[in-house]
Amino acid sequence: MSASQPVRTASRRTRSTIRTAFLLANVAVAGIFIHQSLALSSAPVASTGAEDRALGAADGAVGQGVTVFDDEVPAVVNLDPSLLSALRRAAKDAAGDGVVFYVNSGWRSPAYQEELLRQAVSKYGSAEEAARWVATPETSPHVSGQAIDIGRSDATAWLSEHGAAYGLCQIYDNEPWHYELRPEAVEHGCPPRYADPTHDPRMQR
Repeated sequence: MSASQPVRTASRRTRSTIRTAFLLANVAVAGIFIHQSLALSSAPVASTGAEDRALGAADGAVGQGVTVFDDEVPAVVNLDPSLLSALRRAAKDAAGDGVVFYVNSGWRSPAYQEELLRQAVSKYGSAEEAARWVATPETSPHVSGQAIDIGRSDATAWLSEHGAAYGLCQIYDNEPWHYELRPEAVEHGCPPRYADPTHDPRMQR
């Protein structure tokens, strides 16, 4: 055995030890990521205190990419038929200008509306401030299927200019996405907007 052989043997052992340690470290890191992924996938969906169930699409929650033409989405098909018809007529004409009417929110169940209100109180710090953005289940036009929140600025800009011709009107100054049907607007234009929902007499019930 030459003098260099022990050195090479020791060097190989060192590299082998390093590779083994590196492999074990990777296994440990992978285990952590798997554990975190499983924990996130099992996280509960928001639910109300009154009902021990998850709130989802059946309650009016809307995923990305939903349009006013999606007949399988409860938030869309549970809208008042006259409102939905006006929206679809407007959306067909808007498509000629390259504009799509995406739905951020439409019909909502009372349970979903209650959960949104609870979240708004938590976010804004008081029921009074939350009322500027979210109505109660008893007063919300979303629960009755008479309101829709349209997504993306090009669609709300298009409706701001052309919506009255279809009876579609923005109701609140602070919510340029919130539209309701006002049939008289076809001939007379949309009525004056409220500053926010707290100025709307319908919200005082």
